[in-house]
Amino acid sequence: MTTMRAKLQINSIARTPGLETLKFNAVCPPSFDKDGLHEDSTFSKYSPSAVLEISITNPALHGKFNPGDKFYVDFTPAPDQAATVGPV
Repeated sequence: MTTMRAKLQINSIARTPGLETLKFNAVCPPSFDKDGLHEDSTFSKYSPSAVLEISITNPALHGKFNPGDKFYVDFTPAPDQAATVGPV
């Protein structure tokens, strides 16, 4: 099973009634650390470019995210739901 971890940072948030749209980019260190001692440098070396946009309609999550917040995003294969559903 192949997995991957990315580190993303919120670039901007569009807030409208009932909806928040978060735009993420790959982390980018203020200055590149060639020795890899700064975690953002290590992530940007192996995944230098990433863009992700998520729209949130869950009111419990509105206002919980801010530009500049950083998150790990784990990519783990999901099972094929059609293959796991039994007869109806």
